[in-house]
Amino acid sequence: MILDGHQAQAIDQATAALQSGELVGLPTETVYGLAGDAGNEAAVALIFKTKGRPADHPLIVHVASQAGAQRFAAGVPDFAHRLMAAFWPGPLTLILPRLPGVAAVAAGGQDSIGLRCPAHPVALALLQACEAQGMAGLAAPSANLFGRVSPTTAAHVQSELGANLLVLDGGACEVGIESTIIDCTRGAPVLLRPGQISRLQIAAACGLAVQGKDDVLATVPGVAPRASGTLASHYAPHAQVRLMSLQAMTTALAALGPHANNLAVWSQEHPQAIETAEAFEAGPGWGSGVLWLQMPHKAVDAAHALFGVLRGFDARGARQIWIETPPDTPDWEGVRDRLQRAAA
Repeated sequence: MILDGHQAQAIDQATAALQSGELVGLPTETVYGLAGDAGNEAAVALIFKTKGRPADHPLIVHVASQAGAQRFAAGVPDFAHRLMAAFWPGPLTLILPRLPGVAAVAAGGQDSIGLRCPAHPVALALLQACEAQGMAGLAAPSANLFGRVSPTTAAHVQSELGANLLVLDGGACEVGIESTIIDCTRGAPVLLRPGQISRLQIAAACGLAVQGKDDVLATVPGVAPRASGTLASHYAPHAQVRLMSLQAMTTALAALGPHANNLAVWSQEHPQAIETAEAFEAGPGWGSGVLWLQMPHKAVDAAHALFGVLRGFDARGARQIWIETPPDTPDWEGVRDRLQRAAA
């Protein structure tokens, strides 16, 4: 069931559902989340079950304000407070020391917890309504099956998780990829997942250099991830994804010639070897040949389109998706990260 999230009645209905231990599809500026009361262990367990997500993979808890972080975190370092002041509400998740006895299931049993205050007006309205009813925060990973492409519209959520889930429709997500994640438990900011907010912006806001996760062994083989969306393979469509240069793509397409079947291509420039792209405007499930879509030249526009493009190629029956490797520049880091995981 999809409701207009901008309507007060829909917010009330969603709040009541969450109070009852049910889950709700929640729009944010990044992607849609599958939300449950972070303090209700049964509701959080239902999130893991619905997604097919391992229970030791921590969830991000969404709060209504900076003050709401105090209900989940203790010993928050000064630089983390500076990041909250600079970027909350917004697409930034902070990994903080968890307050003992609070949201252990949502945190995957770890002594830290990921917190975010989203900027989407529907998300904030729901969080504020929940807070008024005694729910301190909502655990809300992306509203899709574990490891698959994140949803950026209410229709994406419904198509993946079914019509029985109450989904608040807040329109298409503005950012389009998940939040930047910064680990604040190591004495200095550590980037665990890139997003729209860059490491340069993080450093400028908190006055400290940002370290990479590999620099401090933030991930160790065989150890549960400290944050969401940091597995090597993630955000994957059903089709096989390959990253390649435009030159390599053009060469491969020329070699395949008329034998290219059920192949989708996303690149900034049109590979000259594609001769049949126009044949697939007629409808879904083309059955053979190549479908080309142009990748935006600006990183922010590519991020906004990325998951919708992958889902669209899947829906059209693509078996392989060839994507031009994005530029190796700071503004493209978030998009590169998602594509590398999708292709892993």
